[in-house]
Amino acid sequence: MKNSKSTEYFSFNADRLFDLVKHFSFPRLAGTEGEQKAVELAVETFKKNGFDDSQIQKQPFEFSDFYSTTLIKLIMVINLTFSLFILMFVYIELFITIFIISSGIILIMLIIRGLKHPEDSGFWGEYYGKTISATNVFAKLNATVIPTETAGNIIISAHLDSKSQTFKTLWRVIFYRVWLYGGIFLGGFLIALFLGTYTALKLNLLVIRVGLWVFTILISISNIFLMFLSTHNRSPGALDNASGMGITFELSKYFKEHPLKNFNIWFCQFSAEELGTMGSRIFVNTHEDKFVKGRIFQINLDMVSCANDKKNKLQFLKSYGVFPRKKIAPLLSKYLEKASEEVNLKITGFHLSTGAHTDSVPFHLRGYDSVDITTKVAGKHTHTIEDTPDKVDPKILLEACLIIRKVIVLIDNDYEMLCKNQQLVCDEN
Repeated sequence: MKNSKSTEYFSFNADRLFDLVKHFSFPRLAGTEGEQKAVELAVETFKKNGFDDSQIQKQPFEFSDFYSTTLIKLIMVINLTFSLFILMFVYIELFITIFIISSGIILIMLIIRGLKHPEDSGFWGEYYGKTISATNVFAKLNATVIPTETAGNIIISAHLDSKSQTFKTLWRVIFYRVWLYGGIFLGGFLIALFLGTYTALKLNLLVIRVGLWVFTILISISNIFLMFLSTHNRSPGALDNASGMGITFELSKYFKEHPLKNFNIWFCQFSAEELGTMGSRIFVNTHEDKFVKGRIFQINLDMVSCANDKKNKLQFLKSYGVFPRKKIAPLLSKYLEKASEEVNLKITGFHLSTGAHTDSVPFHLRGYDSVDITTKVAGKHTHTIEDTPDKVDPKILLEACLIIRKVIVLIDNDYEMLCKNQQLVCDEN
């Protein structure tokens, strides 16, 4: 590391970060005694970092688990049923198949549309889900130069809850990708079958029918596995997400001593991320009257590091989607890249075909600049009893602190340029 950066390096402490990870590594599914224990420990930790009662808030809330558990299984059942109908009617009448596909797409789109605000229980959540109580914990430091009402807002967040599941995160992602790409290829073969049947285009119908069978079977297998994906409370949640909590607490300790001039800075430990990002949704709903688009940035930390793995490194989600690829927070991404250069550390952007359901989602839905910092390979341990502190690399957590600190300072220094027109200005080229 460059000598000029040595004072920054020792502003943070790797041992202290690892102690925080160990301190919060116990099962803490939202709505359980473990989660409430984590809430109280979070309050105590903020106090140890110098925050007083006026700066620390606990935000209790209630939500239905219908949208994070039962609804997913319902979608898989619907998808499996329509896939089998498609395979059956494709040998009877192709136009019936097209009608079935159209009906299925409309139904799924209506369900997805209803998922935009799952924090509002509604009829289905109230009568077919279980009501769960959870609590967010956050601390806020006001800007020192600009009045808090007109200052920008920077949110550093992690989630304090954990969960285990029937399958590891890595396998869940694989099943979702099989479902997604299988559906795309199945659609392609159905189009080819239509063209080969009703136009003069000469296509090998045998190959097309084999393709229909193969991808219908793959989709059905992924549906069956996802239907049996259940949530448990056995994971210690060291990587997911005591690692992110540790970084958030360490940054709060630093900025308590070095507050920003032009931005309020929030340090949030959201609950119920694992059950539909409910805590962050409630937080944004409650505070969005204080947030102005173009004056708010969120850096979300989730599953950071993976010790003893060759792909153990800092990454951030830069884009998602199949075609076209959609960039995520291009301006904030540029700040991350610039900051990593200035502190002589590396962080790399990556792409996900299906995006990621993290606590950045409610911020993205409102058009706020938000980015997830993570380590992709950590998914091979998360949501299992294997997610223990020995999987966490404190050196990577330390690097995250250094880069994020620099990003925040750069944004604070650029307040006039970024916020004078209340709009983000970013050349995406």
